[in-house]
Amino acid sequence: MKKNVVLSVLCLLILSFAYVFGVKSGTCLLANPVNKFVYTISPLGVADFSDLGIVKLCGQDVRLHTLKTRIFGFEDTEIIYSDLKTFLPIRIERDVARWLGKERIVEEYDQENFTLTTKKFRGCRQIQESVIENDGPINNAILALYDLRTFPELEIGQSFKANLPTEFEIKLESIDQLKISKDIFETYHFISVPDKFETWISKDKRRMPLKIKLRIGVGYTLVLKEYFEDSD
Repeated sequence: MKKNVVLSVLCLLILSFAYVFGVKSGTCLLANPVNKFVYTISPLGVADFSDLGIVKLCGQDVRLHTLKTRIFGFEDTEIIYSDLKTFLPIRIERDVARWLGKERIVEEYDQENFTLTTKKFRGCRQIQESVIENDGPINNAILALYDLRTFPELEIGQSFKANLPTEFEIKLESIDQLKISKDIFETYHFISVPDKFETWISKDKRRMPLKIKLRIGVGYTLVLKEYFEDSD
């Protein structure tokens, strides 16, 4: 479970492919992200997160994000479908590559019955299935952080709860100045309860996630390297 939380939070970063790619469920072909964040991961990694706009999934309009995380000896590519209004996940497709081999993971979120069904595949063979039940909507770490960008005004002390699927409280701890490369940003500084991660989001209209610290496993720090936005 801890490993899954680490990978989910890393997903707040992520690469949209710079080339045209086909989503494996066959719902669309997309080339250009609405916006894209590229992060360095300390130590030894890079991650990219892209908002690819609105697509069809089983006849329903949904929002599509992609993420690609690369750390020495490990690569995780995710395709994330979420609800247009709530930002809650609907389906996540993951391709994971490690030294010992590759596997595919499909997560199906039933937000009416508060369940998460996870299926794991090696090649075409399903090797594992698990179901998590909760007492409320189940979120995803990437989408929960992305959702913070939509709030028009935030006040110190304000907090939000999210099931990831373990319950976390995300609290606005302070407003800080943060230096990234040669630039200084005024930021919203969020912490989690329990203390597993913290993040700094720019206070300007772009609300860019600038820095993320993870205290799960060996611990990681992600720092924004590049940001691209569709000007159309």
